[in-house]
Amino acid sequence: MKYEVVIGLEVHTELSTKTKIFCNCTTAFGGEPNTHVCPVCAGMPGTLPVLNRAVVEYAMRTGLALGCEITRYTKFDRKNYFYPDLPKAYQISQLYLPICTWGHVEVQGKEGPKQIRIKEIHMEEDAGKLIHDPFEECTLVDYNRCGVPLLEIVSEPDLRSAEEAVEYLEKLRAVLQYVGVSDCKMQEGSLRADINLSVRPAGSQELGVRTEMKNMNSFRAIARAIESEAQRQIDLLESGEKVVQQTRRWDDTKGESTAMRSKEDAQDYKYFPEPDLPPISISDEEVERVRTALPELPEQKKRRYQEQLGLSAYDTEMITSSIYFVRLFERTAELCGSPKEAANWIMGDLMKLLNDTGTLPENMAFHPDSLGKVIVMLAQNKISRQSAKKVFEQVFKADVDPEQYVQANNLGVVTDTGAIRAAVEEVIAANEKSVNEYRGGKTQALQYLIGQSMRALRGKAPAQEVTRLLKELLGD
Repeated sequence: MKYEVVIGLEVHTELSTKTKIFCNCTTAFGGEPNTHVCPVCAGMPGTLPVLNRAVVEYAMRTGLALGCEITRYTKFDRKNYFYPDLPKAYQISQLYLPICTWGHVEVQGKEGPKQIRIKEIHMEEDAGKLIHDPFEECTLVDYNRCGVPLLEIVSEPDLRSAEEAVEYLEKLRAVLQYVGVSDCKMQEGSLRADINLSVRPAGSQELGVRTEMKNMNSFRAIARAIESEAQRQIDLLESGEKVVQQTRRWDDTKGESTAMRSKEDAQDYKYFPEPDLPPISISDEEVERVRTALPELPEQKKRRYQEQLGLSAYDTEMITSSIYFVRLFERTAELCGSPKEAANWIMGDLMKLLNDTGTLPENMAFHPDSLGKVIVMLAQNKISRQSAKKVFEQVFKADVDPEQYVQANNLGVVTDTGAIRAAVEEVIAANEKSVNEYRGGKTQALQYLIGQSMRALRGKAPAQEVTRLLKELLGD
């Protein structure tokens, strides 16, 4: 029997507000355990929450960018459950009137573009973090993350493969970064996904029994977990067993999941309206103010890059995949005056350096003007292309100033034609075999001679001038 995988995602993104959702504690990542905590986010009896207005605006900004309707009268609800990382034994969230409803993200399905429906986006507070100490055989709790504002973005079960799920998450991450509501650093937990997955016979419209894998924070792990869990459920059904509704923990090292607990439904949390927070009334004027202030979004930027700047579809897709690439590209193109040259450097040298060093785009640490300066020096023949590559590598690794680095390391172009001619003559004299091959019609030999000449000149001479002199001296 053929089976169909049915996937819905619950994506949690930490908002980049300066303070927490219901108190004035900082949201900064890191810090010594339990130092970003006050009586409110620590859940002390008698404390009262006060809503951070920026959280509401960030939620509206996200919803409008994803095509959602904004709920004009919204409120918070109390979700009752106890885990050690939630000290007050309940979470302030939204169930009945979430702030955003019915948006979508478009992905490429097997039969062409398809819309993945977003059922709702709601505001809530994050929980703390449990730290399992293997040496003391105990579990410690860090409450620094308690009360950090979250948006939970809940999709309908419209996804049908790991590939679609990852594309959906990549596009969702791009939108969140573009509108400036979250840095989406998955390695820091500011973007996490819960995977709700079931399988059913192909062609069936009835949903199967679902399982949930929580707090996944890597696209690679998410794809592997989907493939593994789908196969596990299919194997159960094929052997005549039943799939049990449960929450499972994914172990990416072992490539398998294990059962944690039975999966709760909404009624298990005993939701009721949060008594300590008043409802929120949002005017039409406020919605339009936020809508008008939205920046250019990924799909709009893609069209402009291709239609107005002449970039290829592939380059456009890659550059617009991250706001950090976009910012670098647009500043570089502005400085050097050539969008195509800026794109070529980003797609070539920058991508190679990122891959070689395992650096994420958000962790690029060099000045945004530096790449543009390198390209300008190259265009003005102040440095050779070989030197430009060396300079940019140091820009990437050590954030050097390109102009100062060129001067300090004597990388400026050799403009003395006599010195260039002398070096080329020496190369010709030392490579009689290649010279004869070129004169005999083997054009590839010229490239070898150019390379040897550039090496002799330490890459500091214009390649065009070296080529011209070689052809002249070889009688071409």
